[in-house]
Amino acid sequence: MSQNSHSGALAVETPAAAPGNAAVMNVLLALSFSHMLNDILQAMLPAIYPLLKESYRLSYTQIGLITLTYQMTGSLLQPVVGFYTDRRPKPYSLAVGMGVTLSGLVLLSQAANYPTILIASGMVGVGSSIFHPEASRVARMASGGRHGFAQSLFQVGGNFGTSLGPLLAAAIIIPRGQAHILWFALLAFVGIVVLSRVGGWYQANLGRLRPKAAHAGAHVATRLPRNKVVWAIAVLVALVFSKYFYLVSLTNYYTFYLIERFHLTVQGAQIYLFLFLFAVAAGTIIGGPVGDRIGRKRVIWISILGVAPFSLTLPHVGLAGAAVLTVIIGVILASAFSAILVYAQELVPGNVGLIAGLFFGLAFGAAGVGSAMLGRLADHAGIRTVFEVSAFFPLLGLLTAFLPEVEKGRGRA
Repeated sequence: MSQNSHSGALAVETPAAAPGNAAVMNVLLALSFSHMLNDILQAMLPAIYPLLKESYRLSYTQIGLITLTYQMTGSLLQPVVGFYTDRRPKPYSLAVGMGVTLSGLVLLSQAANYPTILIASGMVGVGSSIFHPEASRVARMASGGRHGFAQSLFQVGGNFGTSLGPLLAAAIIIPRGQAHILWFALLAFVGIVVLSRVGGWYQANLGRLRPKAAHAGAHVATRLPRNKVVWAIAVLVALVFSKYFYLVSLTNYYTFYLIERFHLTVQGAQIYLFLFLFAVAAGTIIGGPVGDRIGRKRVIWISILGVAPFSLTLPHVGLAGAAVLTVIIGVILASAFSAILVYAQELVPGNVGLIAGLFFGLAFGAAGVGSAMLGRLADHAGIRTVFEVSAFFPLLGLLTAFLPEVEKGRGRA
């Protein structure tokens, strides 16, 4: 594999020299690392909810609205960004998105009232809305045909970031106060540097956006009639909502549940949240390669519906049992999104950015709406009721039965 340096940064493999079936690992690792930084910053926000709730005397509904604000800004903008960049690629928009996130963090560290917190949260959402569609496209460009593997490697960085966010918040912000959010701005700056270098590779390799013939043994997408594609997308949307409605109950309200039911401290509860989020990160890398091998539909079946027995048991066990069950849930649930995203991209070929933006946007939107609804439920019925109700969401995985087959053959990853 011949490599040339570009701007003294990432090794660049030119389109002419790049074999069609070779993944560019340095680019994929840079994207995964940047995704980790992006999601550390996202996860930091819900991790400091107990601090914000106490400092500003917020209700659970107001906590849910903070999530709704930053999730909905990401949700609404991501399909627009993806649609635009499918037609006009913007290699350096990745660094711009991280810059917007950095600005939101600075504002959040200095926020003195609830409306300012909402504005800062919205800016964090805007930054993510610019980052995700383009980063997903570059991951596909650098995949060498191993699309599931590339998306899983990209996603696992984000999931590790999500798991590290609460730990870093518990160590840095919770004991010292809101102003110390500024330390997280340093991570955003590092992300800008790395993504600028990825942008250089992207600029030099725009030729990779042209579709290539599938290599021997790979999954081959079957073209479906328009009505079947629309139906399949609708089913995938429902599956995304089922996953993220349940996921947000754990990411946003698990600490409150542990504090109320088992009388843990805020920092103690963050450790259990880290265990869950680390399990999500560890499980993510499994789903993509397995999907490349056995097909995305089978992975979707397992990763959503397979969670149901454990989610239904979770509200009825003790602290040790809850820790074990959430780790199992995290590992199983983790692979769903990568499989859904690649399945959808194969349904609508040639619209990688639009599909990535749509489904990342749906993930953000589902999490935001779910957080607001569950916050309202917690205010009126108690935090334990949130977990008793949300336990049923994974049963919507039964909808996978209505997905058409879009892959022929089983390639080896």
